[in-house]
Amino acid sequence: MLRDHDRPLSKAGQADAIEVSHKLQQLGWIPELILSSDAVRTKETLKTMQEQVRGFLEAEVHFISSFYSIAAMKGQTAEHLQHAICKFSRDEILTVIGWEEATSMFSGTSIELKTCNAALLEATGKSWEEVKLIFHAICFD
Repeated sequence: MLRDHDRPLSKAGQADAIEVSHKLQQLGWIPELILSSDAVRTKETLKTMQEQVRGFLEAEVHFISSFYSIAAMKGQTAEHLQHAICKFSRDEILTVIGWEEATSMFSGTSIELKTCNAALLEATGKSWEEVKLIFHAICFD
């Protein structure tokens, strides 16, 4: 039996990734920076999105193993997330694809992102140290 971390993306997940990537492109929400866990299905999701929308190929991508393990520690990840964003971002990077914990932390409210939901965080500050993030979420049925 596979560990959850090693579970591949399902066919439904692939279809969802295609739908989300096209919707994000339609909205003009193409990330410049993607910070993600290194779970197998996460990597496969990004690969599918990159095959659909060329803009995803241009994003700087970092797979961070600790993002998978800390996801279960709700409410305890803020410092870790802030450190990772400050480490990998540069002031010219304005858009970052977000996930539930990061979205909740930066929006200041509890956000639930279900399967085939996407969140885009856009910076409005002068630098990532000063950043205030505006939360945008799109949901698909």
